[in-house]
Amino acid sequence: MLRRLYEWMMEKAAHAHAERWLFLFSFMESSFFPIPPHPLLGLMCLARPDKALRYGMVCTLASVLGGLFGYAIGFFAYETIGVTLLKTLGLWDSFPAAACYLREFGAEIILIKGATPIPFKLLTLTAGFIHMDLWTFIWASVLSRAFQFMLVGLLFWKFGPPIKSFIDKYLAWVTAGFLVLVVGGFIAFSMLAGGGAEKSDKCSNVVKMQEPASSI
Repeated sequence: MLRRLYEWMMEKAAHAHAERWLFLFSFMESSFFPIPPHPLLGLMCLARPDKALRYGMVCTLASVLGGLFGYAIGFFAYETIGVTLLKTLGLWDSFPAAACYLREFGAEIILIKGATPIPFKLLTLTAGFIHMDLWTFIWASVLSRAFQFMLVGLLFWKFGPPIKSFIDKYLAWVTAGFLVLVVGGFIAFSMLAGGGAEKSDKCSNVVKMQEPASSI
């Protein structure tokens, strides 16, 4: 079954309109869509290694724009839309801690998040809610997203055929490794502030939201 799903996604990744779907998924995932664009990006890069850098740029641009949309939801429509989204996506319990981390560390949290599979939408909605400085949010998001997506594009552009051969041969192991990475990302979120530091403990124990003091 895993092999059939892989082959089906490879076929779709080479579709004429795959790039549009990649943009759409990347945009939506940054604000309200539960499925990350990474699998589609990786398979599109496998199908067309010569376009891997382009696909990485598409993902980066769309994700930052989607992040701004998520920021706007948190800023302007937290009570009417944001709360519903967070609960629907299963991020409600993590929201208070995320707000605390962003208030304490700002751009640092967004930048560190770029190396992990922590849901970016959690940070975009939260950044809007706490009224994080918009320019800081934008440049940190660009660097964070580019690190993830452009790195994938660069690797597939440079080593596309060998990577594809490896995945074809060890698909089950690659899938298991990705799942371990996802779990590790969520564990890392609770340790972003330094593992045992006073601020980290302070934020990890937050269970109630504090309204933002002022708007930008």
